[in-house]
Amino acid sequence: MSKAPRWRVAIVDDHERSRAALRAAIWAAGGEVVGEAVRRGDAKALIERTKADVAIFAIGLPDGDGIDAAADAVGGGCPAVLFTSRTDTTFVDRARTAGVMAYLLKPLRSAELAPALDLAVARFAETQSLRTRLDERKVIERAKGALMRRYGLSEEDAFQRLRRAAMDSRRSMAEISRALLVSESVAGDVPAE
Repeated sequence: MSKAPRWRVAIVDDHERSRAALRAAIWAAGGEVVGEAVRRGDAKALIERTKADVAIFAIGLPDGDGIDAAADAVGGGCPAVLFTSRTDTTFVDRARTAGVMAYLLKPLRSAELAPALDLAVARFAETQSLRTRLDERKVIERAKGALMRRYGLSEEDAFQRLRRAAMDSRRSMAEISRALLVSESVAGDVPAE
């Protein structure tokens, strides 16, 4: 039985030499290249089709900007790493704003690849987890507010009621809160999410 790859990587770079260097370094570090693209326009479909764990982008692509393509990947749930020779602060600032998780400089130093990809995947997972927890907290707060308005409860009593319902049904408080908000919106009491 073969061991699962360390990461499943999509590469978006129009230079064959760069892609070859990345392929060799990824393979040597225990990863797998699941697909390659040379155009920005093909990046999103490649990442979705291959379900890549991480995507590596060149900044300059023949049909557009790699930073914008990286932002699309991040928005679609895939961590992005840039691979470029550009070190200008403008590019770094744009990469940060786009949600890029790591920045590799050309020419590739193979020893830098694995730590960059490990860090990108881990940080992205942490970011996604935090975002989920914040979203769940907002839903719980809205549901508490709905209970407080409807039944004249204190904030603590509304929280306890949600908590008890979650425990009794063996569901999370966020699930119970979403269900409550949907039922309230059907009844016309609270706008739906």
